[in-house]
Amino acid sequence: MKYAAEKLRSEIEASYPRLRALTEVEVSAPRGDGKWSRKEILGHLIDSAANNHQRFVRAQMVDAFEWPGYEQNEWVRVHGYRDQTWTELLGFWLALNGLVARVIELVPESKADTRCIIGAGEAVTLEWLMQDYVRHLRHHLTQIIEPTQ
Repeated sequence: MKYAAEKLRSEIEASYPRLRALTEVEVSAPRGDGKWSRKEILGHLIDSAANNHQRFVRAQMVDAFEWPGYEQNEWVRVHGYRDQTWTELLGFWLALNGLVARVIELVPESKADTRCIIGAGEAVTLEWLMQDYVRHLRHHLTQIIEPTQ
């Protein structure tokens, strides 16, 4: 699991200075009808970190893991990310992902193949779920840093 933790830390280290350089005006601007602002995308990544933290911890405690999905649009709305400051959101994102990276790093190899079902999704392994988390993070960071994506 160390590889996934290293990839996550690498994504954070590479992205954080670029995220910090964005202005409040840039991150607050709407990206189009029905699309999240950059603040809301980062808020979604905060929600993803919080949800996946729970998944990664709980999946280590059982032989097979089932957990509900989450309504991402509602989570973003309920948290009111568009009204929070960029600095505050960056702090939450950085801290939560540091915790997630630590949890991933400490997952024993014996738990890598734990069967996980999230919401109505197909069964995957815990290792796949952790690697997918990093892919998901990278995808949304690209949307924030390079907004034409």
